[in-house]
Amino acid sequence: MKPVRIGCVKYLNARPLIHGWRGGAVDLDHPAALCRKLDRGDLDVALVSSFEFLRRPIYRIVDGVSISSRGEVYSVIVAHGGELARIEQIELDPASETSVALLRCLLAQRGLSPRLVPSIDFHSVQGVGLQSAAQPQNARLLIGDQAIRFRRQYRRHPVWDLGEEWGDVAHLPFVFALWLIRPEVSDAKEIADALRQLRDRNLHHLDDLVSSQTQISAEFCRKYYREHLFFDFGEREKAGLREFHRRCLVNKIDVASEMPLTLV
Repeated sequence: MKPVRIGCVKYLNARPLIHGWRGGAVDLDHPAALCRKLDRGDLDVALVSSFEFLRRPIYRIVDGVSISSRGEVYSVIVAHGGELARIEQIELDPASETSVALLRCLLAQRGLSPRLVPSIDFHSVQGVGLQSAAQPQNARLLIGDQAIRFRRQYRRHPVWDLGEEWGDVAHLPFVFALWLIRPEVSDAKEIADALRQLRDRNLHHLDDLVSSQTQISAEFCRKYYREHLFFDFGEREKAGLREFHRRCLVNKIDVASEMPLTLV
């Protein structure tokens, strides 16, 4: 296989899907930045937010692989200081449009309509629990490693886990990220096979993967990868993605009117 221009989200949740990749250098970045690079053609394939596919279903999806939840996801949360019904404003992490769209769908399901505003300091966790997210009328959307750090630093702080809420209302998995391949890439099947094999190898040797992490405890990593995250893209995950698309349309979120799944 020739070298691939590949990008991957830089969060802990993606490690089982990219650790040990030997098909070329990996561009590690935030989801929104990777979506822009993939759209421009700067990347051949990228692990990006599922919302990118809902918005531009021109890509081929690597079948069988995703980052999904089947209940509590732990790392996509709204940190708040009181009852959800009292929240007037939620600061958003602009790095993941999937999480923002999911939040909008779940707020609509509850009949809530707080103001959604971009956070100007979304990279910083320090003080979040003592400032905006601690006030009953304010809250903050946190994703990925930032959400993990927040929950471990402020263990008693109330949070709304969006993966858990989705499972309660949709009764389906939620697909947070997918491998997307640009339509002009000629060796898509070979790339997809390599990515599936890499996922299988990392999950089979999960303890080796966990031992390579230096930023967080091995105990937490094992629990996170085995209980909160799932890396399949089977029929129930596909149904969950279709349901997410349907709810985006109902709530007038900017997605394509049709979402054909082109799998490779």
